[in-house]
Amino acid sequence: SVDRAYQKGFNIIILSDRGVDENHVPIPSLLAVSAVEQHLVRTKKRTAVSLIIESGEPRDVHQMAALLGYGARAVNPYLAHECISELISLGILDKDYHTAIKDYNHAILSGIVKIAAKMGISTIQSYQSSKIFEAIGLSQEFVDKYFTGTVSRVGGIGIKEIADGVTWRHDHAFDPMGLGVDTTLNDTGFHNLRSGSGTEDHILSPEVIIALQESVRNSDYKKFKEYSNLIDNGPDHRLRDLLDFSPKNDPLPLEEVESAESIVKRFKTGAMSFGALSEEAHECLAIAMNTLGGKSNTGEGGENPDRYGTNKNSRIKQVASGRFGVTSAYLCSADEIQIKMAQGAKPGEGGNLPGKKVYPWVAKTRFSTPGVSLISPPPHHDIYSIEDLAQLIYDLKNANRKARISVKLVSECGVGTIASGVAKAGAQVILISGFDGGTGAAPASSIHNAGLPWELGLAETNHTLIRDGLRDRVLIETDGKLMTGRDVAIAALLGADEFGFATAPLVAMGCMMMRVCSKDTCPFGIATQNEELRKRFKGRPEYVMNFMLYTAEELREIMASLGFRTVDEMVGRSDCLKVRGRNLTRNVSLLDLSKIIDPEFSDSPIRHFDKKRVFDFHLEKTIDEAILLPRFSDALKTGEPHKEKINLTCTDRTTGTILGSEVTRRFGNSLAEDTFVVECQGGAGQSFGAFLPSGVTMRLHGDANDGFGKGLSGGKLVVTPDDRSPFRAEDNIIIGNVALYGATSGKCYVNGIAGERFSVRNSGAIAVVEG
Repeated sequence: SVDRAYQKGFNIIILSDRGVDENHVPIPSLLAVSAVEQHLVRTKKRTAVSLIIESGEPRDVHQMAALLGYGARAVNPYLAHECISELISLGILDKDYHTAIKDYNHAILSGIVKIAAKMGISTIQSYQSSKIFEAIGLSQEFVDKYFTGTVSRVGGIGIKEIADGVTWRHDHAFDPMGLGVDTTLNDTGFHNLRSGSGTEDHILSPEVIIALQESVRNSDYKKFKEYSNLIDNGPDHRLRDLLDFSPKNDPLPLEEVESAESIVKRFKTGAMSFGALSEEAHECLAIAMNTLGGKSNTGEGGENPDRYGTNKNSRIKQVASGRFGVTSAYLCSADEIQIKMAQGAKPGEGGNLPGKKVYPWVAKTRFSTPGVSLISPPPHHDIYSIEDLAQLIYDLKNANRKARISVKLVSECGVGTIASGVAKAGAQVILISGFDGGTGAAPASSIHNAGLPWELGLAETNHTLIRDGLRDRVLIETDGKLMTGRDVAIAALLGADEFGFATAPLVAMGCMMMRVCSKDTCPFGIATQNEELRKRFKGRPEYVMNFMLYTAEELREIMASLGFRTVDEMVGRSDCLKVRGRNLTRNVSLLDLSKIIDPEFSDSPIRHFDKKRVFDFHLEKTIDEAILLPRFSDALKTGEPHKEKINLTCTDRTTGTILGSEVTRRFGNSLAEDTFVVECQGGAGQSFGAFLPSGVTMRLHGDANDGFGKGLSGGKLVVTPDDRSPFRAEDNIIIGNVALYGATSGKCYVNGIAGERFSVRNSGAIAVVEG
């Protein structure tokens, strides 16, 4: 039909499903659009024809975005508009019809713009037909024909199964038996759990939540086994639910397996910030993990300095693009510093804290303004390439030489290649984050239809690092709704060395999944800053500790059955996994998990991290370690004023940061201005004076590269042209791009012109630029 219309000279084709009745079944709108689109591309007519889809099916942001992404130039969601009209006529919606339609269209449009933006696409013309999607559960043959070029890694249903589904829904609506049909539209519980037939099934059902809470509160491992049985043997929700264990070794006695107390040292709590969580909940997690020897994660919200050096200190400090609360002292208090490149639950977006939760004490910790919403932008302000990421890794290693550097990546197709770059850049830990989880403060369009299971990204990352000879250089961590020992076992067999838990520890502390995190009304005092609600917090560190120990104990039982004495032996042994043999629905049985459990790499001699192979930053060759620390050694003991002169070239990166870290460790922010002064001559490399604390002054006679004063934490930077320079200072660039990125305090004086994005994300430093 489209070909005939084209031959007749028409260049706008409207695909419509109006006229559905007992005898006419609609083709799914996305399938219709993409099928025509691919035909036009194959027959070289695409640029001569525009497709418009007129359908009763699309109603939300993701559906509109998918239609545009697969070829539609315009969408008419006529049924959605008619529903709005009906709401008004029934008196349910008190609004003018045209205003209501305009508001609906605006909401959809805003969502589409947000999706395009987080994919880095700036015009809708670039988004149309771009196919920026990955398919989960569609057969390769079907995808190749109708959604050509779309990534589909787990196979699945095809045209027959889709037709069966459409026919079933059509027969339900029109009832060919003539028995009458209930056309009531119920709340299916797509977001919040709802009871009744035909509702969405949730992993965290009331039975699951209550079983977990009773087990950890009463120290009842038997009850925990009931909880894990509900998860592991309940309905299939996740790719790992379709997997089972396939022992390749003889079983071992349980007492020969690594202890639970040793295993929990690999466990971490997820990156949930103070602000998203209450002070009580955030500290409870830290105390629990520190007591066990595991690690808690600050999230990207900073941390109260009073917690540093105590049992409330989060051993993992996160550095996100917002740089909330990232100071020299914050970094020095860490055992692991995690660069948040992205997050699995909301890929392409930063953490989001609604303004109503930015109470004064939260704003103080984040160096921000009370009542103003906070969101980390995508990291493009200071990380445009793997080289920029490598520089930040180097900066953070200078800011805390004892900490290992972690990079958080999203599970996505191609993440293995990114992980290889990150390993070469010096990271010691790579976190592959899955799409499950998040503290419920995000819009629906940020969470639903966004992100991918960690099973896909973890397997790809492990395979790619082995293939590239880098697997023993890094620890691989994974997170995203890890709930039981079985989840951890599968993650380990797919290549994970360490494991992050977020939702389950919150439930252990009392969370009942009310999904009001963004509203500041959490009735259990966990995801709120409201002081009255926080009084209701009943969580205890022991509850979280019990969850971790019970999960480790379950893991031990699985290890014994598989014949593994240690977790290290288990890591990467995907040959010990097989597709589960229990009764599956026909559609689920069509999934192909061979790419996930590919046994090819299971016999690799290098399957896990080797601390002897850790990346060497050669910090002993830096100006700081080779020159400044020896010259300032006596002054660092006493705090007496001292001054030194050095020469710099552009290969001297992150100058002053190691000296600054030593000042922070010994004196905090107590030193008076200009106590330690470094006079520098020449052209400074990247990140000159990064994270410089109070009491340290660096004067540069020359110029500086990008990242100048990054994260300035109270120190003073002064840049003037070289005395021999023939150029007029006010007419020439003297410092590079992204100066003072994430600065929190201190002073900066620049006699010349600053580069692009000067002071972006500055949260308190005073800067004077004369050019």
